[in-house]
Amino acid sequence: MNEYKAEKLRNIVLVGHSSSGKTSLAEALLFNTGAVNRLGKVDDTTSVSDYDPEEQRRKISINTALLPCEFNGHKINVLDTPGYIDFAGEVKSALRVAELAVVVVDAVSGIEVGTELVWQYADELKIPRLLFVNKLDRENADFDRVLAQLRERFGKGVAALQIPIGKEANFNGQVNVVTRKAFLGHDSKEAPVPGDLTARLEEERAKLIEAAAEGDDKLIEKYLGGEELSDDEIRAGLQAGLRAGAVVPVLCGAATPNLGVRYLMRFLLEYAPSPLEAAPAVAKNLATNQDEKLTVSDTGALATFVFKTMADPFVGKLTLFRVYSGAMESNSTAHNARTGVEERIGQLYALRGKEQIPIKKVSAGDIGAVAKLADVQTNDTFCDKGHPLALPKIVYPNPVYSVALTPKTKTDLDKMGTALQRIVEEDPTLRVYREHDTNETVMSGMGDSHVDIAVRRLKQKFGVELLTSQPKIPYKETITKTTKVQGRHKKQTGGRGQFGDTWIRFEPLPRGTGFEFDEEIFGGSVPHSFIPAVEKGMREIILKGVLAGFITTDFRAVLYDGSYHAVDSSEIAFKLAAHKAFKAGIPLAGPVLIEPIMNVSITVPEQFMGDVMGDMNTKRGRVLGMDQKGTWSVVNAQAPLAEIQRYATDLRSMTQGRGYFTMEFSHYDTVPSHIAAQIIEKAKKERAGEEAEEEEE
Repeated sequence: MNEYKAEKLRNIVLVGHSSSGKTSLAEALLFNTGAVNRLGKVDDTTSVSDYDPEEQRRKISINTALLPCEFNGHKINVLDTPGYIDFAGEVKSALRVAELAVVVVDAVSGIEVGTELVWQYADELKIPRLLFVNKLDRENADFDRVLAQLRERFGKGVAALQIPIGKEANFNGQVNVVTRKAFLGHDSKEAPVPGDLTARLEEERAKLIEAAAEGDDKLIEKYLGGEELSDDEIRAGLQAGLRAGAVVPVLCGAATPNLGVRYLMRFLLEYAPSPLEAAPAVAKNLATNQDEKLTVSDTGALATFVFKTMADPFVGKLTLFRVYSGAMESNSTAHNARTGVEERIGQLYALRGKEQIPIKKVSAGDIGAVAKLADVQTNDTFCDKGHPLALPKIVYPNPVYSVALTPKTKTDLDKMGTALQRIVEEDPTLRVYREHDTNETVMSGMGDSHVDIAVRRLKQKFGVELLTSQPKIPYKETITKTTKVQGRHKKQTGGRGQFGDTWIRFEPLPRGTGFEFDEEIFGGSVPHSFIPAVEKGMREIILKGVLAGFITTDFRAVLYDGSYHAVDSSEIAFKLAAHKAFKAGIPLAGPVLIEPIMNVSITVPEQFMGDVMGDMNTKRGRVLGMDQKGTWSVVNAQAPLAEIQRYATDLRSMTQGRGYFTMEFSHYDTVPSHIAAQIIEKAKKERAGEEAEEEEE
């Protein structure tokens, strides 16, 4: 593959709802530029992009695939992203390193939840957008209906650059609104404009000229003065409007039969910003702590951003990066701004799906990959040691769906830790942690498919088989009243005995405080040398609460009196005295069960608002407020984790897959008494069963 200067590069990302045809469009781009000699198909599992066994099994994209293609002296780095909402992290990573987002919209389904979501992500990053209305050859495809939807939802900057010729199975070309020319077939042969489209062409051309003129003061003056704009002026206005985000051009086609894709390629070269023309990236200079605008030049200070890592059991870790300034060369070194370590850079590659093409250098503005780097993570910045720079990190959404993991065999247990670490490095939207309150290893992701695929990959890639189950809720226990009790341990069995005597006051504390131990001993009723033993005994016993065996928290234990024996007292005796005080005192202090409460933000189309609010009430949820975001409603609520552990699945079925939500921990609150009684009863039965098993052993 040739080396390209920044002005000859185009970094574009294909985004959109699942099954809108992004991967088919990527395949057509590869085929038309000669990168492949046959047109791959998703359904036949022959696409370059979907090479992962899970992608081929499910026939959906799961990973972002990098697909560079060369065309007319330019290099187009195509990033094909998943559309399924569970893999939103992949979309965020790819958008971060692109200069243009091609939003692919299904001509049958129109705007869907995935369209809205990627639009929101692109807004956050201020990335220019192009809309590609795909699948115009399908039954019930309707370009005019979808165009009206797009204008209503995304504003008057949406401007049709093409009009389709023919409908559904008869779709065979487009009319270019700027040049007033028609193009037919796979190879876009020029043809006369069909007579029935002439009026429509002029109508769309007037809208396009208005949108193009608004980006340039001179053009708007000319336009308002009633003068005709030349084709070149329209192009210049469109180019400026697209880059400023004021104009969103609409192209149309059908990727699977390869219709309309050739013009898209020409459009990318003519209109899409190169890395030189995009807004300059800003990095933090770690030496001065000041922001620094980066220059897209091979001679600039090195600033390379890692936007994705992939764990490969054969070649090790594969690191994908984008060079913002300077150049990366094979067999060189680069400084990792996060770790402060100099990394040895081996052979660089241009990736095309799973194919690794060795290259000598990745220039400023380009995207490349390198294998076998030691301590490198997504969001790291490579820089020069003497000029330490850190580029802004990608902010990923919080996970919303969790499972508890159990190794199937002893061998799986031995390999589990390393494998989980590698899969989490590969996917920053996955989290794995040890829930100490329930003693479970928990994996959290963006939905059931996301977690299921991660577990299957652990088996495929690393040979680790894990069983999944619904995680236990980390209930806790606390007290509501102050009480004072004596905890006295006395044992006499001939010889030296055991004696420890404590008086302890238990006081409730505010939620989230945890456990505190204090002492108010005067006159040496308990020697200072035994006080740490009392605290240690208390910290041990709080792990098994009196109600249901959950950790007891948010209270203070104050040792205020006691007595001791000069010979028989010992640390163990005072520890056991603390245990007795806890068991005697907590039942008198109004013990209650508390549960985690989550903040939930649910985004749904307006028509599902009533269903969502009704359902939230059945889940013991409390609606805090509602917002409107375009045609979407946002419900902000709080609900117990026990009721919404599987909310990702519930919401999808309630909203026909069109709703999504975010969730984060808020606080602990008291469990209603009737529900607490059921939890306590269940916990007692489980403990009785465990004790019976231990006796048998």
